[in-house]
Amino acid sequence: MAEHPAQLTWDLIVAARARIAGKVSLTPVLTSTSLDAHSGAQLYFKCENFQKCGAFKARGATNAVFALSAEDARRGVATHSSGNHAAALARAARLRGIRAYIVMPDNTAQAKRAAVARYGGEVSWCEPTLAAREHAAAQVIAATGAVLVHPYDDLAVMAGQATASVELLEAVPDLDVILCPVGGGGLLGGTAVAAKTLKPTIRVIGVEPAGADDAARSLRAGRILPSLNPNTIADGLRGALGVRPFAAIRARVDDIVTVPEEAIVAAMRRLWEVMKIIIEPSAAVPYAAVAAGVLNLTGQRVGIVLSGGNLDLDRLPWMSGAAPP
Repeated sequence: MAEHPAQLTWDLIVAARARIAGKVSLTPVLTSTSLDAHSGAQLYFKCENFQKCGAFKARGATNAVFALSAEDARRGVATHSSGNHAAALARAARLRGIRAYIVMPDNTAQAKRAAVARYGGEVSWCEPTLAAREHAAAQVIAATGAVLVHPYDDLAVMAGQATASVELLEAVPDLDVILCPVGGGGLLGGTAVAAKTLKPTIRVIGVEPAGADDAARSLRAGRILPSLNPNTIADGLRGALGVRPFAAIRARVDDIVTVPEEAIVAAMRRLWEVMKIIIEPSAAVPYAAVAAGVLNLTGQRVGIVLSGGNLDLDRLPWMSGAAPP
């Protein structure tokens, strides 16, 4: 891959947007008078659950794959992922006509397994720990010579993810704040760089599960403090905070707040019922901060990134005994 500067820049985001044009969807921004009335704010939902592969991850993976030189692309690409990035990378590789080697934890949701299979990713399984994922991915890369496309700790991936907030601010230029979920930090870091470039006065706030609160703790400490055993229904937010995303988060993000599991489930169900759209638990996390009163945004115009909609429909979290491991 071409050399990147040491940090995410607006120029990288502009290049990413041009590179992925026509390869990913321009997702809608939806509103709800009912949810506005309940929150006392004007809410604008950027629906990345309608994105290719059902999640924002299509943006970053597509940018990273198409940024590869022809020589590197011939080697194929590899990653480790709990699901959404895996499917996105497999799809991007198929678009470019190269192989994708995917390491997935063995507790991955069935819907996410099926998505990777549909796009032709070559899957290896591992134990559901970050150490196991990284070790297995390193073995795959050593055996195949494939290029690593990290799920979040990669500037090309971050630049792609940032394009969602560019579109959001083009649709609703006068937002006061943007809320987005944070796991590895690629989406939040990219969102912060893009949003603060386009509108320096806007606030960017990350939201994460209380059971996987490494980003909130790290922001306060000024250094990365890993979660040793993240425990949350929001499986897409269990990843460890990345070095490159954290640099952008420290420089540009105003705050990171956390929400309990019951608030995530309640927010997810409310968005299903009121907006009639399918979102996964990770996508419900930012709205949970509003609905549960963790953030008081009364009278403000609030952009909320709904990150994805991939989950097992026969294991919905409000069903008895349905919570994933």
